[in-house]
Amino acid sequence: MILRKAKISDVEAIHSLVNFYAGQRLMLGRPRSMIYENLREFTVAEQNGEIVGVGALHITWEDLAEVRALAVATPYTRQGIGRELVNVFLDEARELGIPKVFSLTYQPGFFAKCGFKEISKDLLPQKVWKECVNCPEFPNCDEQAVLIELTNGK
Repeated sequence: MILRKAKISDVEAIHSLVNFYAGQRLMLGRPRSMIYENLREFTVAEQNGEIVGVGALHITWEDLAEVRALAVATPYTRQGIGRELVNVFLDEARELGIPKVFSLTYQPGFFAKCGFKEISKDLLPQKVWKECVNCPEFPNCDEQAVLIELTNGK
């Protein structure tokens, strides 16, 4: 399996994978326009030429970034691909000097296994919510907020 930055040719696979889970209410959907506009944030897991996992690290502010749109194709779940993607994003945040990474998720147990702690959404700055007004779940969001504080060695 190869982990690499996404390319334009990956957009349809990213869109399909993320929106497959969104259709099951396991994550929020992403329109193609968002994927194109933010393609440089995305990393994909590729196996035998197939995109089997995807996610993005979105910088929110000088000290905060978000793991978003994290999805692994059903036949490849529980093989550590999601965790490997999260580790790529945490390493990227460290390299950028960003000390805290959060996610809004319907899967807080997965993030707990990656070292994140559940927090109150109220602890996140208002800047985090700028995209929420366009979400179909707004204002009744039931995602959980999780956060990890990074150090250089962890």
